[in-house]
Amino acid sequence: MSALTDLQEFAARAAAGKVSAMRDEIRDITMDPATIRHAAVLILFGSDLRGADAEPEDCDVLLVERAATLDDHPGQIGFPGGGLEPQDADESSAALREAVEETGLDPAGVQILAELPATGLPVSNFMVTPVLAWWAAPSEVFAVDLAESARVFRAPLRDLLNPELRRTSTITRGSNTFRSPAFLVQDAVIWGFTGGILNRLFDELGWSHPWDHSQEMPAPL
Repeated sequence: MSALTDLQEFAARAAAGKVSAMRDEIRDITMDPATIRHAAVLILFGSDLRGADAEPEDCDVLLVERAATLDDHPGQIGFPGGGLEPQDADESSAALREAVEETGLDPAGVQILAELPATGLPVSNFMVTPVLAWWAAPSEVFAVDLAESARVFRAPLRDLLNPELRRTSTITRGSNTFRSPAFLVQDAVIWGFTGGILNRLFDELGWSHPWDHSQEMPAPL
């Protein structure tokens, strides 16, 4: 079965309300509903090798390294995306617009599959909707604005699904220590919000391989 078929079947489950939030970590931290900001991120899978027939390990996912000078999540690896704007028709439109602004991709080549349940990002008070998509016609990408993004890259799922490149990241805030799944890829560490979503998504898709959760590493800050 191809990766696209798996994604389409998962999207159908999401549309039917059979998918829960994509992230379990730090769900117990209260977010102030009066100040919550709404955002969307684009989880864009694609393959240059076999297109729609590609198996999961032939694919990649589009990621952005945030500029180190930003106020929110500086230097972290994440999906392209950002806050909703008045001109956005919905979360999918916002995620795609932000991805174009950040990576220069051609939106005509992107097939939106599903909006997944929103999940909270308490540290910056965002309620984020992950938008699942397939890159039907991959285009060139680059860091459009270096003040916003240090780099843009396509992370191979062959690496992301490799158990030897999996870790548990830890970060201490006050008296609490939080743990989240982490991935080592292309001289980077994917952790926190993005790591948690990828981990849950791979599990839901049946793409994950058993890995050693006891291998802990401090979250890169």
